[in-house]
Order: sequence, then C-alpha cells, then structure tokens
Amino acid sequence: MGMEDGNKPRAVWERYVESWKVTSVAEKRRIYETCLAPSCVYTDPLTVATGWDELSNYMLDFHRQVPGAHFVTEYFLAHHERSIARWRMVRGDGRSLGEGTSYGEYDRDGKLLAMTGFFETPSESAR
Repeated sequence: MGMEDGNKPRAVWERYVESWKVTSVAEKRRIYETCLAPSCVYTDPLTVATGWDELSNYMLDFHRQVPGAHFVTEYFLAHHERSIARWRMVRGDGRSLGEGTSYGEYDRDGKLLAMTGFFETPSESAR
C-alpha cells in the first residue's frame, strides 16, 4: 500500500477505529498523528470532545466502563472528504454490545476533522 492509499478515507477511518481499541494515551496519540487533525471534534449523543486530549479522555472513560470493548466497521462509503460508516460495538470476546452509524469529515490532507456518532442511548431504547 503506497502512502497515497494510506490517506484514503477507509484507511484513515480504520486507523481512527483502532484508536478506540488501544488503551494507552501514548499509543492513541501515535495513531491520531496518522488520521486525526489536532483540532478534530468528536460528537455523539453523550458528549462533545474537541482535540486529541478530550477525545483520549473520553475513550479512556469508555474503556473503564466497558473493558475490552471496541468497534467493527460493517459498511463504509465516502465521497468529497465525507464518509459514513455503520459499525458494531463488541466486547473483548466478540459478542455484540450495540450498533450505530458515524459520519466523518476530512481535511485536505485526508485526516479526520469531525467524527459524529449516532446510536441509541439507554433512555432512547427504553421508550
């Protein structure tokens, strides 16, 4: 895979997904350097995190609540520096915990500027 391929949205997206799986901040930052703009904004029904530090803290909280959990991309489409991905959240043993959809926006260098996750929260699914 050439460097150009490494900047394609799917490759960038999968590195970002991998950053949710690793548990050390140093490892997350190494991955962020390859896929996230420093000023990126992550948004989901529970939070808004701006920049690498806030995003790392949110990911670490996620790992404290659901140790070993990570995401698997089921479907991905991209065009014009935008992408959509359907994913499953799974336990460390691979059992499914939930699913959702994410929207991404990329800068001219192919790095993610904005990641927006959509999923049902416990209060929504109880309705």
